[in-house]
Amino acid sequence: MFFILSKIFNFLCAPLTWIILGFVIAIFSKNIRKKKRFLIASLVALLFFSNTFLFDRFMNVWEVNAIPDNKLESYDAGILLTGMATFDPKLNRLEFNDRTDRLLQAIRLFKENKIQTLILCGGPVNLDGSDTLEAPLLKKYIESLGIPTDKIILELHSRNTHENAVNLKYFINDFKNKKLLLISSAAHLPRASICFQKEGIPVIPYSTDRYSGPVKFELNYLLLPSAATLFNWEKLIHEWIGMISYKVMGYC
Repeated sequence: MFFILSKIFNFLCAPLTWIILGFVIAIFSKNIRKKKRFLIASLVALLFFSNTFLFDRFMNVWEVNAIPDNKLESYDAGILLTGMATFDPKLNRLEFNDRTDRLLQAIRLFKENKIQTLILCGGPVNLDGSDTLEAPLLKKYIESLGIPTDKIILELHSRNTHENAVNLKYFINDFKNKKLLLISSAAHLPRASICFQKEGIPVIPYSTDRYSGPVKFELNYLLLPSAATLFNWEKLIHEWIGMISYKVMGYC
């Protein structure tokens, strides 16, 4: 039930959902004052949530800072949180999304001997459970890039970050004496890190696919609306909702 509700909340709290709803109310409302209020509110929301500068500043506060390569040590395992690919049966291949930097960084760290074992964590991510094969297919993909199969561990039953942490305890022996790197999106790591610490698994967060960066004094960055930024806000709001709901449930 929690899994289903989280998907519904993500849709309802997307800025675009409320902006469109505001415009629809403004168009069809017969009350002139109400029409103006919803129109102005929708326009202000559209300008705010499509501003890249404002989005980056919020993300900069939320995201976990990245670790420079020269400060990395050697780790017993890298825990890679999945959710970056789906399988296209017609093309018979994996299709990767915008979280793929997690995978690329994990492969690089292994090849540079920064991590000795790669643990793929994740089960179904859709309501119908159709993505249960993501981790095994990722394993095959990683093996094709030269990483030995005995260096890859699969955890296949988790549907969310909390279950990632709970289920991983059955895959790591004496994890308190191991050095573990938690590899995920920079915006996801605040919630993910707390979940793992809550379960007594000491992890060091490793940020990937970061959104925040230095301020750029360019007109399109500071002032011009961006459709991509409007949709990127959904990722940040998703994490805010996730953190609040996890705290309510006692997951972190």
